[in-house]
Amino acid sequence: MKLVPLQDRVVLKQLEAEEKTASGIILTGSAQEKPQEAEVIAVGPGGIVDGKEVKMQVKKGQKVIYSKYSGTEVKLEGEEYVIVRQNDILATVE
Repeated sequence: MKLVPLQDRVVLKQLEAEEKTASGIILTGSAQEKPQEAEVIAVGPGGIVDGKEVKMQVKKGQKVIYSKYSGTEVKLEGEEYVIVRQNDILATVE
């Protein structure tokens, strides 16, 4: 099965949560914060959204940072993904 986003949507796969703090303290599973950094898995075609033309600026394989409380979490074939609108992506990581 393949997940194909529509319009200005982007499918992201979150990167692993930090298991240790900068000072070396090991975090339990419940204390680990959900990462905001993810890899782009699929990109919608863009087009006309809400009466405005949207050009997609991210590409498959890029690492991005997205808004903390945005998107819809989806589980497909044992993998977890987040589907967000392109405007919920704050930056790319190079």
